[in-house]
Amino acid sequence: MTEEQPVKTPETKLIAKPPAPVKPPVPAKPRALKSVTTLAVDVGGTGIKAVALDEKGKMITERQKIKTPRNATPKKVIAIIAELARMAGAFDRASVGFPGVIKNGVVYIAPNLGKGWNNFPLETALKKKLKRPVRIANDADVQGLGCATGHGDELVITLGTGFGSVLFVDGHRIHLELGHHPFHNGKTYEDELGNRAFLKKGKKKWNKHLREAIDEMAKTFNYDRLYLGGGNAATINFKLPPNVKVVSNTEGLLGGIKLWQAEAVAKK
Repeated sequence: MTEEQPVKTPETKLIAKPPAPVKPPVPAKPRALKSVTTLAVDVGGTGIKAVALDEKGKMITERQKIKTPRNATPKKVIAIIAELARMAGAFDRASVGFPGVIKNGVVYIAPNLGKGWNNFPLETALKKKLKRPVRIANDADVQGLGCATGHGDELVITLGTGFGSVLFVDGHRIHLELGHHPFHNGKTYEDELGNRAFLKKGKKKWNKHLREAIDEMAKTFNYDRLYLGGGNAATINFKLPPNVKVVSNTEGLLGGIKLWQAEAVAKK
């Protein structure tokens, strides 16, 4: 006797197994954006300084300084900037604050340095030497970019070898050459407040003239804030008005980041 086999009927159906769940693809991790490093250079009549900055303006190297040579020609200054760049290490771009009249990367005059600067294409020359993108502006302009708030009328004066000046109106930069404007007894602001006047007339008289200049500029510009930078600003010995502030030379380096930002906005 054999066991009876089950009889298949039309109603008999094979139940299929449910398909295995499909795992969603794992999204690829976004590539981390490379941080851009800026070599910020400040060219002065007595010293040339440089530091590497990250995108937020934080110093990532020590500030280096090389004395400005006598008769600081383009060749000498470019060689010093190249040496400072070597000391700083790797960087992606450079910004330079320069004590002279500059338009579109060309130096028109730099009276406190040396010969050979008239109509010199400094930005192009540095791009070739450093093999990196370069932006150049007057040193007072760059210092102003580092300290101006972007609100109201803000005047920035640098009291160094010369007398630098720039005005910001709601963040818009307007370069000035106030140093060559008549100020006192037929002499210019630079004649009375540049470093030669400081050394010749002494700290007391220099401060007296600075106090008079602040009063005069307040009438001329009706500024909301006045920032005083440059090496000799540290020798001010009188109480400043509430809307006048001394800023450190570091602002002249940190403004190198904003110089790139300002250039990018201007080209849009």
